[in-house]
Formats: sequence, structure tokens, C-alpha cells
Amino acid sequence: MDVLLFPFQEYWWFYLAFTGFVLAMLLLDLGVFHKHAHAVSIKESAIWSTVWFCLALTFGAVLYFYALNKFPSDPRLLTIPGFDPTASARQVVLEYVTGFIIEKALAVDNIFVFVVVFSYFAIPPQYQHRVLFFGILGALVFRAGFIAIGAVLMKYQWVVIVAGIFLIITGIKILLSPERAPDPGTNPVIRLAKRLLPVTDKFYGQKFFMRENGRTFVTPLFLALVFIEFSDIIFAIDSVPAIFAITKEPLIVFTSNIFAILGLRSLYFLLAGVVDKFRYLKFGLG
Repeated sequence: MDVLLFPFQEYWWFYLAFTGFVLAMLLLDLGVFHKHAHAVSIKESAIWSTVWFCLALTFGAVLYFYALNKFPSDPRLLTIPGFDPTASARQVVLEYVTGFIIEKALAVDNIFVFVVVFSYFAIPPQYQHRVLFFGILGALVFRAGFIAIGAVLMKYQWVVIVAGIFLIITGIKILLSPERAPDPGTNPVIRLAKRLLPVTDKFYGQKFFMRENGRTFVTPLFLALVFIEFSDIIFAIDSVPAIFAITKEPLIVFTSNIFAILGLRSLYFLLAGVVDKFRYLKFGLG
């Protein structure tokens, strides 16, 4: 079926409402629960992981019942030959859950990068949440951009074929690539940032920038943030096409992707200590 169930022209309000909800939750997280810097405990991260997971499942249920009530009375959809409102509603929630699970699985690779970055820049545990907060916030913006571009490109059949070939090549590359940790010190973006910006090795609380003797310096927190954002762009190139291979609905891709990313911070604090145990991760991702 080439017709979108949730075209942007009709559901722009849904995108705005969803984005508003996400921003409200993030502000609540940073402004209330993490107003003061502290090391996130396993108990706290487990609670937040559960909260985000339950919110994601609740949204899936809301999406299902909305589709179940909306589709039978939508004249645009009823003109589609063989359209089954109930079956389509079930398909919507199945695609959403599948996209969410795939993105969660791919997110474990992000967690490994977080561990390496925080270790390389020696980021104290009490400041890691702030870096991840803005890292995830930036990731949401980048993912939204990738999804918007993907939604336009996926209208062309040749793009779908190219995306499929790209995913196969990516899977093979993951399987055959040697197991080595990324080195932030050799990353071209980090090297460029150090060359263009005055950098200090000192920490000034949770600040990304500090001013001293009339000059503004970037702290290690900022460099860690830059590397995390750069890494997410690379991961998004793999993950967004993977979900578009499951569904052509931008709304489903957007919401499943965002919910998976929102729980990434708490999942990091929950799994950071055992991430090295995922020795077969790359085979699963491939």
C-alpha cells in the first residue's frame, strides 16, 4: 500500500504534540530530578529505564486504539481497494513495536561509545548525566532531520533498493570488522575542535564553557559532547534506514526512534558496568 496512513499534512498537529511532550519530559528530567549534579545509581537508572519503557509501550497502545477508531471513518483510507481498518491498526502497532525494539538493540552500540568517551576524557560520574542529556537532545534533532529526509526519499523505489543494499553491506561490515574501541583522540571532529577552540583540561562543575583571563575555553565536557553527537550521526545513518525498511510511515519511524533514544541515558547507567560482556553484540546487529 503506497498511501500513507498518517500523512504529515493531516497529522502535523500530532508531531507538534508529541515533540511538546518529549521536551516537557526532558525539562522535567533535567530541571527537577537532575537539577543538581550527582552520580546516577543503578537503582535510579533502573527506575528511569522502566519509566521510559512503560511510556513507549503506553504510546503504542494509544496509537493502536486511535487507529482502530480513526481508520474505519477515514474516507481517504476507505477508498483504498481491500483496505481493512482493523488489520491496518494491528499492523501499525506491530511496526511501531518492531521499530522500537530494533532501535533499542542498535542503541547498545551507542552505550559502548559512551563508556569509551567518558573514560577517555575522564568525565566524573556526577557530570555524565548532563553530557548525555544534551547529547540525547542533539540526537533527537539529528534523527528528526534524517527521518524527514528519509520520508521524502523513500517515495522513490530506487532509493528503497539502494537502502536495502546499504543495510546488507552495513551488516556484513559489522560482522567482519575487528573488535576495537573507538579512539576519540584520533577522531577528526575532536581534532578539529581542539585546533579551532581554546581547550582546557580542567573541569568547572557542569560547565561546557568557562571564561578565564578574558578568554573563553571549552571544557572536556564539551569535547565529550561533540564526540557523542558525531557518533550518533554515524549510528543514525544505519538505524534510520533499518526502520524505514520495516515501515514507510514517517510517524511510526519518528515516534519509535525517539522513544528508543529517550531511554538511552538511563540504559547507559544501568549497563555501563557490564557492557564488555556483550561480546556477541556485533553478530546480532549484523
